[in-house]
Amino acid sequence: MIRISFDNSCFEISLVNHHLLPAPGFQRFADTKVKLKLVQSMANIARLLTKRAQDQFPNVVYPLQVITRLNSSSNKSWEFIKTEVTGEKKNVAVITLNRPKALNALCNGLMKELSTALKAYGKDANISAIVLTGSEKAFAAGADIKEMAPNTYSQCIQGNFLNDWTEVARTQKPIIAAVNGYALGGGCELAMMCDIIYAGDKAKFGQPEIALGTIPGVGGTQRLTRVVGRSKAMEMCLTGNMINAQEAEKVGLVSKVIPPDQLLVEAVKLGEKIGTHSNLIVQLCKEAVNTAFETTLEEGLKYERRFNHATFSTIDCKEGVKAFIEKRPAKFINE
Repeated sequence: MIRISFDNSCFEISLVNHHLLPAPGFQRFADTKVKLKLVQSMANIARLLTKRAQDQFPNVVYPLQVITRLNSSSNKSWEFIKTEVTGEKKNVAVITLNRPKALNALCNGLMKELSTALKAYGKDANISAIVLTGSEKAFAAGADIKEMAPNTYSQCIQGNFLNDWTEVARTQKPIIAAVNGYALGGGCELAMMCDIIYAGDKAKFGQPEIALGTIPGVGGTQRLTRVVGRSKAMEMCLTGNMINAQEAEKVGLVSKVIPPDQLLVEAVKLGEKIGTHSNLIVQLCKEAVNTAFETTLEEGLKYERRFNHATFSTIDCKEGVKAFIEKRPAKFINE
């Protein structure tokens, strides 16, 4: 245990599993500059400890690093989204779409910010799951039609239009969509890119692109068909009709319908539950499930079996089995 003094306050830093972890007092500082000064102090301590350890044991590698729990929204300014880290263990990231006047219409700026935030959380070893949500009135009412209006066929082809909208689907960590209000067009497609959808009981889903003289462009004809079946997908895409949360649950589009005021709380709880398991194994399991939509049953079963075999080479699998036998909670290290 190490203590450092800063602005007449004392902070403890514990050296655990080769990481320096700031004590809870660190979180009480709202001032980002103060936090950064504390981080610099911890970084200096980390370097000092590493050097002393290497001087005494030159043949041992010490992967020492400082882990900070700065709220993502406190050290980056967003225009179209909000971000925070929440949960009892501060291991669930929440990204909120934030264009209320436009019902969270998905403009290029919003999608770029969303992609940036997802990439950052994807690299953060402290984050186990991500919740994506909007407002109570709208998750996302669709793409920004005014922004899309000038598009031409040649511009779409040469600019690979909508290609940058798929970071949600590429993210390895589990993403939970918490959908209140409208999820239409690109908003419905964005929700379907997530791994699990929780819906408020007033949520509405639809693919109304046909009314604009176009068709879905980021999964409305593909992911929707795989989830609800050909007939229902045809009905939704050819008419533009919406379905409510209850019907969405009935056809398998959403996992659970929840009162709007409890939606985000329940989504975070789900993220926390996922976070009790090994992040490594969770990501392997997610990839295995997604493979079911990309290949034949025979190939998918083979892929699943090989992943199952691979888990037995991990430290976390050995720990999980041992903990079960010893009737105690497992302590996963994501290795």
